[in-house]
Parts: sequence; C-alpha cells; structure tokens
Amino acid sequence: MATIPAWIFDGSPIPDPFGHGERAIQFLRAMKHPKNSAPGHPFELSLFQERVIRRLEGDRHTVDDPDLGIRAGDRKFRRAFLGLPRGNRKTALCGALALLALRGPNRTPGSVVVSAAGAVEQARELFNEVKLIVEHDPRLGRHMRVKTTNASITYPKASTTYRAVSANGRVQHGKTPSLIIADELHIWKGTAGRELWDSLRSATSKIKNTVFVVATTAGAGQENLAYEQWDYALKVQRGEIIDPSFLPIIFAADKDDDWRDPELWKLVNPGMRDGYPDIGGFHADLALAERSASDRTRFQQYNLNMWQEESTSPFVDMKVYDEGAAAFDAELLERLKGEPCYVGVDLSISDDLTAIVAAWRDPDDEEGFIVRPWFFLPEETIEKHDKSDGVPYGAWVKDGLVEAIPGPVVDQKRIAEVLRELCETYAVQEIAYDPARASLLMTALGEEGLPVLRFDQSWRLMAPAADALKRAIVGRHFRHGGNAVLRWNFENVVVVRDRNDNIAMHKGKSKKRIDGAVAAAMAVARAAANEVTSNPLNSPDCDPASWFA
Repeated sequence: MATIPAWIFDGSPIPDPFGHGERAIQFLRAMKHPKNSAPGHPFELSLFQERVIRRLEGDRHTVDDPDLGIRAGDRKFRRAFLGLPRGNRKTALCGALALLALRGPNRTPGSVVVSAAGAVEQARELFNEVKLIVEHDPRLGRHMRVKTTNASITYPKASTTYRAVSANGRVQHGKTPSLIIADELHIWKGTAGRELWDSLRSATSKIKNTVFVVATTAGAGQENLAYEQWDYALKVQRGEIIDPSFLPIIFAADKDDDWRDPELWKLVNPGMRDGYPDIGGFHADLALAERSASDRTRFQQYNLNMWQEESTSPFVDMKVYDEGAAAFDAELLERLKGEPCYVGVDLSISDDLTAIVAAWRDPDDEEGFIVRPWFFLPEETIEKHDKSDGVPYGAWVKDGLVEAIPGPVVDQKRIAEVLRELCETYAVQEIAYDPARASLLMTALGEEGLPVLRFDQSWRLMAPAADALKRAIVGRHFRHGGNAVLRWNFENVVVVRDRNDNIAMHKGKSKKRIDGAVAAAMAVARAAANEVTSNPLNSPDCDPASWFA
C-alpha cells in the first residue's frame, strides 16, 4: 500500500504555540515569484507545501526540559526527510525554506544556510531558484547581495548567508548553519558524497535549532548513503522507529500497488491536487512503460517515487523481446544473402563466451531488423561455465547453438574462419568490433580485405547503439529467430544511464554473459546508420522514358 504522511491532507490542526508557522506563511505569501504568471506574480503555496512549512516552523516545544537541553520555543524537529516524486516542485519548497532561514521572520542572526548537492549542476539549481526570487523582488533585492561566482546570497542586516555547495566535504568544516538542505541525495556518489554528508551532519550540533532537511526523489540499490536515510525515514513514518525530533515526509507507491492506476498517481504526487505534475504527461509515460522494462523502472522511480532494489534496470521487457522469436524459414535465409549485412563481434578475453551477430534491414519491414547469432566457447571450459553461469552450455552445444572450440581458450583462428565464411555467404558491409579485445585479429582480417570497423565501447558510440537496438525491440521491429543463447544474453542486460540520460548496456554486479546483446547492438547500429534505400532503376515497373513525358 502506498506510503504517505496522513497528516498532510487529513485537515488535522498543526501546533503553532508561538505563531512561528503563521508568520512564516505570511512572509512567503507576501513574496513574489517570477515563474508565476498570475497578476503580480504572487508566491503561491500549494496545500501540501504550506502544511510542511507550518510543521517545520511552527511545531515547537512549549516547556523547558533541562535534562534534554530543551527550552520552550525550540524546534521539535531537528531533522526532516522530504521524499517526493519528480515534478512536485521540491526545488520551490526547498527554496522557500532557504529564503525563510536567510531573510524570514524566524531567522537566526549571524547564521549560515547551506544547500548541498552531489554535483555542481544540481547545487546551482536550488541556488538559482532562491536567486530568481531575490532578484525579481525589489523589497528583497535592494537589501541582499547575490554572488553568482561562489553561489552565495547574503543579508547584511542580519549577517545571514546562504551558500550552495557540491560534493567536497572538507570545505564545510567550521560552518555554523541554521538550515542545511541535502538535495537529491540519491545522486551523491562515492567517498566525496559521504564526506560531504559527514561534515554537514557534524555541523548540526554547533548551534541550537539547526534543521537538517534531506530532499530527494527515490533512488536505486541498497548499498548507498541515500538508501540508509530513506530506509530510516520510512521506518519512522510507519511507526517502526520512534524518533520525536525527526519529521519524515515521504510520498511513495509500494511495490504491490498497481502502478498503472491514475488514482495511485494522484495519491503519491501531492502537487496533483493543484495541477502539477501534469497527469497527461503521466499517461504518455505510461504508454512507454508498458512496452519497455527500463521505461517502467523509470516511471516507477521518478513518477511514483518507488525505491528500486537494483541500481540498474532491465534493458527491455522480455515478453516484448519474445515477440520476435518466430523461426526463420529457408526462403528468408536465402533472401538475406543478397541484402546488405552488418556484423558485430564481441570477442572473449580467453575462456569466456564469444559472440558474432549479423544484422540486416528486414526486407518485409522497412523499420525492422533481422539478426542471426553465432556463439563460441572453449571445449575444456564448458563444464565449468555450466556451473558458474547456471545455464546448459552442454545442451546448447549439442543443439548447435554454441560451437565448442577445442582447447582451454577461444582459438581466434576459428573466429577468423567464421568471419571469412560470413563474408563469402552474405553481402557483409562492415564487421564492427571492440578494439580492446580484437585489435590484432581484426587488423589481420582488414589486411586481407575484410571490411572491419573499429567500434569503441564508449558512451559516445554505445549509447546510440543501445538506443537504436532498444527502439527496434520495443517497436516490434526486431526478429531474432528465438535463439536461446541470445535470449539469455538479453535477459542479463541491465541499463545504466549517464547524467544526460543516455543509456548503455551493462551486466551490473552479475557475472552473467551479455556478449550476444552487445554484438547485436553494434550490428544493428551499423545497419541503421547505413540504411540502403531501394533504387527505382531496379524496379521491374520502371520506365525511364516516362520521366521525360
């Protein structure tokens, strides 16, 4: 069942014994926001944003407790965790919190407000939100100083400063922040991210009433800093852990929820009550998610805030992949001999699986591709790989799906023979190969006159290749004949993405083989890049004389 903080929309009163919450709301409502197209550009707060601010700013201790170092008026919540799906204006909410701490009625004179992110671009995003508000409201701008070079804003009258930083924990020691915002924790990576986190956490005890807010969308994997904090916040929200000083605010669908249900979308996207994110966009994303496993993972993670168990996602839905499994008949195989052919080679290091995949434009589908694979494994390693990979290599050899090459390692002479045979049988235009493993072999074949093509396994080349292959499969324009080994390779592929959302094929932490899928990506990419259009002169109905009639 979906996880949401019930108090956000249940209409229950939020304690505000000293009026801090009301003053904070009135301050923000008096501000302007240039992104709001309404007359006067008012700073509008949706219901859930207002409730969050009232809880953080207004809910205070009403009696002293010397044993705990608490005085009446102190904040109840020293830490908060804001887990929202994308598109729910998390940045605007965090900008409001930063502005309150910097210039608002409850500010602490002489304090520092810090927003931190794992990358410079992300850190600048929140800084630019606050900068935009300050610079477009003369009541703020004439009293505050904005420095874009070091991403800082100061309010000299109260000696308060706001600074945006990225993953460099060492520079944060010595700060005395009144508010810390850790933005998009799920992309804080490695040692630098952990050091930044540790230095900021250590700063929270320096002055009274410092608030540490984590604001993030769901991530993936469990061996990381973000999951540690997410899991703790979720347990507090569910009542499994009692922590009175911690405020969890997580809107997330559960793995057993029907992720296709628009009512679920509205439930876990609190901004939808006010028209954002756009539900029409969700329906468009759903169409992709129903056809592609990786798009489904993205939909669940970013649109529904579902934490993903693995740090990577499947390449394609294998049910969709299996739609191209019809066996090739003799007539088709004969026709392919005259069609331009593109070959991808993923050569093993020594004793692993080697794959050769040929690709053609489908003569019966102008958007389609046909692929045929050949697999090779050293004969002496079959039994070992049967156990380590958990697949029936022995049976595959008997069925002719894998060729067992005599010896303990792949004999490259046999691979060369197969490539020569392919060039004799088919109209091979290119043989794409990974230079890290096959340079010597391919250089020799190139000197023989075979059309070898270096295909580096870099993001620059492999991201477009993976994208072309995925589009063909998802679009039902990919015929593979149901080869069991190739299917297993595709099943093992997971998707990794760079920060520009480019995809690449990877086997993650698994040791399972993806050689055939990688070879197919190279072959299909080259076939797509070298599409040969039909020549009208070859048509039996062509009458050149008619062109001049």
